[in-house]
Amino acid sequence: MKKKKQQQSGSRGTRARRPLAASRSRAKSTRAGAKPLEVRSPAAPLPVGPYSQAVAHGGLLFLSGQIPLDPTTQKLVAGEIEEQTVRVIENLAAVLAAGGSSLASVVRTTVYLADLALFPRMNAVYARYFEQVPRPARATIQAAALPLGAQIEIDAIAVRDRKAASHRKLR
Repeated sequence: MKKKKQQQSGSRGTRARRPLAASRSRAKSTRAGAKPLEVRSPAAPLPVGPYSQAVAHGGLLFLSGQIPLDPTTQKLVAGEIEEQTVRVIENLAAVLAAGGSSLASVVRTTVYLADLALFPRMNAVYARYFEQVPRPARATIQAAALPLGAQIEIDAIAVRDRKAASHRKLR
């Protein structure tokens, strides 16, 4: 009896088993191809550095920060924080659409402001675009400086439409 127990507890018997849920999700992601895909929208400004406008992975879309650049001129929009906030959110909406999502499917944003004193004015515009329930989780921080002298930058994470999540090409 003692000998049988020792044989059973050999290298095979002592190996820790993964929880069933973890092995199932790993199998699903492997079957689905689980490669991140770049998302580009011609209706949004070109990136100002070596990064993607967004990356789709699984059922999620990860958007890089958008600043208030006019997509046709690639120049910063003139105006106050309200105009800049509108432009940023419209840029985000264009990238979301290219990735098979929308502002209504955003689950998380980070807002970067050049000056937190601008928060109430930015927030009034932001609230008009994100009326869904629940509203996206959000963090807002003051940044010492933003690209090209912008007053605001917003990045986001959104859930992708099921049809879009199954498409391979997102350009």
